[in-house]
Amino acid sequence: MIEKKSYTIEAVARAVSVLEALGENPGQGVTSLAKALGLTKSIVFRLVHTLEESGFVSRDSERAEYSLGYRIGVLGERIGRGGTLMHVAPPVMDRLRDSTGENINLITREGMNSMVLATREGLHSIRLHANSGRVGPLHAGGASLLVLAYSDPAVVDMVLSQPLERFSPNTNTDPEVVRAILSRIRENGYNIALNDIDDGAFSVAAPIINANGRVVAGLSIAGAMVRFDDDRRAKYLTAIRAATLEISDKLSF
Repeated sequence: MIEKKSYTIEAVARAVSVLEALGENPGQGVTSLAKALGLTKSIVFRLVHTLEESGFVSRDSERAEYSLGYRIGVLGERIGRGGTLMHVAPPVMDRLRDSTGENINLITREGMNSMVLATREGLHSIRLHANSGRVGPLHAGGASLLVLAYSDPAVVDMVLSQPLERFSPNTNTDPEVVRAILSRIRENGYNIALNDIDDGAFSVAAPIINANGRVVAGLSIAGAMVRFDDDRRAKYLTAIRAATLEISDKLSF
């Protein structure tokens, strides 16, 4: 039997894990990072020292804590110059948040999971907030289900072949029920999810389409169910469609 070769460089993978950990929870020391990543303090120290010298990590010398460095922002700016999603979406998300007062989430698919690319926190006293970089399920949530609906059928089959976790009493865990929901999303061109991942929360989502006609992400308006009446349903559906159309048009250029 021929063993499958691995081309992964372990040190690089560990460095990436440090950056992701600091992105999720900045201001951590070596001990905290080592515990979170399951690495020795010696290895973590060498990793953060190397990353600090390159500008990818910054250190608070008084508290001996680390956060992401300026080089992360530089690379992000360079990515945005080409009219990419992370360049064109934020201004639209800002306006959408200001006009609705609700949380705005930009979500894509990463493998068999959904991932939050960017968020805008709502203006209401009762609000939901998802952190950028958060990985979640594909079978629940407004934008998560939407990006799954437009994924390759093989991806859908793989996701639905696994046990589907229940997050609330309204989470659909029957694969056939989820398939029917995905079909409805493709037919409607949007998704409205109620209480399926967070009990007491709604999400109204629509697809973002790139220049090649492929759905690359979903944008959602999300908030507390206590505010979600028929008027807001219609208003938010119109708003999210207009926002995703604007982003898609800019991507097509």
